[in-house]
Amino acid sequence: MVSTNYAPEQAGIGPYATQIAEHWAALPGTEVHVLAGLPHYPAWRLDPAYRRVWRTEERHNGVRVHRRRHTVPPRQTAVRRALFEASVLTHGLLAPPRTGRPDAVFAQLPSLAGGVLGARLARRHGVPFVPVVQDLMGAAAAQSGISGGDRAAAAAAAVERRVLRSAALVGVIHRTFVERVAAMGVPRDRVRLVPNWSHVAAPRRPRAATREGLGWSPRRTVLLHSGNMGLKQGLEVLVETARRDPELLVVLMGDGNQRERLHELAAGLPNVDFLPPADQADFPEVLAAADVLAVTQRASVLDMSVPSKLTSYFAAGRPVVASVADGGGTAEEVRRSGAGVVVPAEDPGALLAAVHALAADPERAAALGAVGPVYAERELGRAAGLARHTALLDEALAHHQGPRRAGA
Repeated sequence: MVSTNYAPEQAGIGPYATQIAEHWAALPGTEVHVLAGLPHYPAWRLDPAYRRVWRTEERHNGVRVHRRRHTVPPRQTAVRRALFEASVLTHGLLAPPRTGRPDAVFAQLPSLAGGVLGARLARRHGVPFVPVVQDLMGAAAAQSGISGGDRAAAAAAAVERRVLRSAALVGVIHRTFVERVAAMGVPRDRVRLVPNWSHVAAPRRPRAATREGLGWSPRRTVLLHSGNMGLKQGLEVLVETARRDPELLVVLMGDGNQRERLHELAAGLPNVDFLPPADQADFPEVLAAADVLAVTQRASVLDMSVPSKLTSYFAAGRPVVASVADGGGTAEEVRRSGAGVVVPAEDPGALLAAVHALAADPERAAALGAVGPVYAERELGRAAGLARHTALLDEALAHHQGPRRAGA
């Protein structure tokens, strides 16, 4: 497996890569190697434990993890992102993991460099290459608002297209990605839907106890956003929403390259609170303690990604308000779940009105929240998600001459 993000990272695609690799490693007779970067996400700061690490091999839960150093840009621009990708690619090419001949190479995209490395390793050994598209990088460069992204979009799309065309099969995490991948020249009969799953436990503690511990008044409406604070999230809308209603408490929990800027925007607003990422045990409890969970994206973000935070939001049992572009994958997923409402992106007035409506109608809010865990269990179960990835790999192996086993 090639995945720039991996444990101990607890946000984004890291948990999915980790759980897939460990699931395969637990299968009889299977050996799993992962080529990964150094832990840095979502803060975009290198984990201090790896400050002096250049390259290393670790073993976690039966998986051999080969880490290679790369740049970690604290602020995202097209140039800095390109340097990040170039450093991942260069170090991966200069020091590929020593694994012997694998049966297949699996890659988690959005890292373009990871996709190129995965395709190259598969080609070198003459084995199937199976990428799973978590984010569409060409679209991301154009839609995320990153400085210089428009100029980089064509180059990113060209690399992405070449990587995906070389694959035996291509997995996508949402149905809205299928047409975009097909437009790159990948035959539809080689595209498989492998949705992400809810990788957090259901909340167990009483909400009132968690709220008291966090200092949240039971009489105050709490709007919580959890996850990466990056450009594509467009979190400025939450700061402006707080500015319009001093009685609303807006909580931004997580980290990212826009956290400092959001702090500056929220200066003087006592009803905006910043929390560090919650640890794994407390995370579902904090989500469940909020009144409304927010997912936001810039208006330009249409089909580049579907936030992984939704799987955790649904499991928390609280209503979701999505301030996102209508017609995009995020809006479709929220509507399909029945666990929330969609309002126009970058519109603080519409977002505030939706939160007020839910606060004024506790029965409706509770009904929306109750749908989330049911949807998560039915559609986003971990066992089903891992089984889809194993089936994807098995299918690629079955159409390729050589060993027939589920491994990487």
